[in-house]
Amino acid sequence: MSLIFDISFVPSADISGGAAVLLKAAGDGLPAGADAADPDGVVARAASVASFKAKASATLDILAPKGSAADRLVVVGLGPVAGIGPETFLNAGGAAVAAVKGATAVTVFLDAPGVETGGDAAADFALGMLLRAYRFDSFKTKAGKSVKSAARDEAAEDKEADSVRVTIVTAAAEAAKAAFAERQAIAGGVVLARDLVNLPPNVLGPVEFAEKAKALEALGAEVEILTEKELGEIGMRALLGVAQGSARPARVAVIRWNGGQKDSQPLAFIGKGVVFDTGGISLKPGLNMEDMKGDMGGAAAVVGLLHVLAARQAKVNAVGVIGLVENMPDGNAQRPGDIVTSLSGQTIEIVNTDAEGRLVLCDILWYAKDRFAPKLMVDLATLTGAIGVALGRHHAGLFSNDDALSGELTAAGLATGEKLWRLPMGPEYDRIIDSRFADMKNSGGRHAGSITAAQFLRRFVGDTPWAHLDIAMTAMDSLKTDISQGWASGFGVRLLDEFVRAHHEA
Repeated sequence: MSLIFDISFVPSADISGGAAVLLKAAGDGLPAGADAADPDGVVARAASVASFKAKASATLDILAPKGSAADRLVVVGLGPVAGIGPETFLNAGGAAVAAVKGATAVTVFLDAPGVETGGDAAADFALGMLLRAYRFDSFKTKAGKSVKSAARDEAAEDKEADSVRVTIVTAAAEAAKAAFAERQAIAGGVVLARDLVNLPPNVLGPVEFAEKAKALEALGAEVEILTEKELGEIGMRALLGVAQGSARPARVAVIRWNGGQKDSQPLAFIGKGVVFDTGGISLKPGLNMEDMKGDMGGAAAVVGLLHVLAARQAKVNAVGVIGLVENMPDGNAQRPGDIVTSLSGQTIEIVNTDAEGRLVLCDILWYAKDRFAPKLMVDLATLTGAIGVALGRHHAGLFSNDDALSGELTAAGLATGEKLWRLPMGPEYDRIIDSRFADMKNSGGRHAGSITAAQFLRRFVGDTPWAHLDIAMTAMDSLKTDISQGWASGFGVRLLDEFVRAHHEA
């Protein structure tokens, strides 16, 4: 259960106990209005002793400061003024949450001298607090734990409040309130995506995932769930081939948000939703296989994005299509050597049943292209381990048939800190996935594995501007950051919301 923050924005505030957070740029003074928090210059002395240089997201914690109306002072660094941007305040909010752990009341003095702040900066700081506060502990209980373990947990709970009152002091209080309403929508989408990825696979199967998508109707979205029978009638045999080894039936969820002009083409977002991936007959090694509950991170991001667009009433038409299957090694499972006919009519030789995500995506990409004639398509998938070899956990892979779309996505990644790196595509990679027996095979082998996977998908998008985001190393078990400390990051939600907002919203 995440911490509950009651956040308000005011132009001035008195301090009466609790924690006071002061933002400070490198080389500059403390925020306006912070005199009551530090009347005796305690911060300057403590900073000198601790060699605190106000680097970005660095913190200085002073307990029971002399002469202060606050019980503790926390100084959060912003780094040099020249390098301060929206991500700075977002990360500072996360750093502040970690530093004030246990406080039930927090007063934040935001307007650091020499730093341009406004409503967006304050709202970004608050968003950082919300994202850092996320915890996934729904399945934890004291029952069954050792006495020693339970005692440790009780001690930790005593130190950490479940509800925190946060007052953010800024001259741009009114603008911050308006901006924060949208940030709350973003936080809701990220938390939803994180929860979906974190849920255990015995709890979240294809049917249950589809129900989570259906819940977006409460926000005004239109949601259609296609059953296994309907998918067979449509002809999604590539997707169904992946699901045929599981006792749990496949689903496809179609989520529509119509916030733009009535006849304008929608943006299409496509998500791989393999709720658990054993590899099928091409069985994965047992070590860390439990992580394969997160192989639906792309679908989770799409659901999270559509949550944001609906919650903030985005002025855009968007459709999300997610393919939901489980890949299991049953007696009825797909075999290496099988040939399936995709929805597009193209035939695919299965040479590796663990290259299953592209089989799910190819059918729903074609479906989205044909049914909705979208302005563009972006798919997200935890598709290949090879992307981690190439980029580690610092960037997601970007593949595209359109330079303008690629540029917009890259810019959105830089703006949000969910960074992308574009990799090459070309006909020379196409030859690697040509098959002797079918139109193509579903794996080109080890070399250039992420590229050949993207090249495979490209055969199902036609002339529609399209981008593929391989988020295998960023959606789950990713880098710990100031705003994400859990196993699931919710990668892609903030990135694509910024992409829509900056480039495609009326």
